[in-house]
Amino acid sequence: MAPSAIAPVISAKSLDLTFQTADAPVHALKDVSLDILPGDFVSFIGPSGCGKTTFLRCIAGLETPTGGTLTVNGMSADEARRARAYGYVFQAAGLYPWRTISGNIKLPLEIMGYSKADQNSRVAEVLELVELSDFGGKFPWQLSGGMQQRASIARALAFDADILLMDEPFGALDEIVRDHLNEQLLELWARTDKTIAFVTHSIPEAVYLSTKIVVMSPRPGRITDVIDSPLPKERPLDIRDTPEFIEIAHRVREGLRAGHADD
Repeated sequence: MAPSAIAPVISAKSLDLTFQTADAPVHALKDVSLDILPGDFVSFIGPSGCGKTTFLRCIAGLETPTGGTLTVNGMSADEARRARAYGYVFQAAGLYPWRTISGNIKLPLEIMGYSKADQNSRVAEVLELVELSDFGGKFPWQLSGGMQQRASIARALAFDADILLMDEPFGALDEIVRDHLNEQLLELWARTDKTIAFVTHSIPEAVYLSTKIVVMSPRPGRITDVIDSPLPKERPLDIRDTPEFIEIAHRVREGLRAGHADD
């Protein structure tokens, strides 16, 4: 099937978002148009305050655009949220300290009314996916920061939504742990074939993970470049030393500079 014939999972057309504040309006997003196809891994990169997270929250139905259109799985973002079309991973793991790791992962399943048997089987499945099978009975404080983020990813995967929205989930971790989790995330993506929208401030992370990199300008957030990655789907960490990787990283950097120059 030709790529043009594939219906996008997420489609934004001329999207605007302005927040009304007490002193002056804040223009968060301006004329954002983007299609994300099934199975894409799309990273959003740009300076702080450029609207990366705001756009992710629009996809999630947590913010309401003030102009343009946005569809998720062919529905409005709010309908997709009610249909539980996505899992959301936040910057902080957000695990409840009084619940075990399994208990934290079960929470959305309990809210959705899954049977106890389904809860247990899904928890076991996603714990294995994120390599935490031996830690379900532990409490969050007994796990490292990287392990807590893996548990947060498992919670987002538990109800098997086709879309995974990730808001800078590894930003607070050291480089060694971050590299390891990047590798694990690519393996998880290959195994599950999810569509992933991922916010990051790291150029190497964006280039390493993505099939498509969306470069955004300072506020009001605009898309200054969309880069389709030529890198293979299977990517060892040392691919970052190749000329192809360095060339893409250079283009991302140039896109960020161009966005600042236009501001």
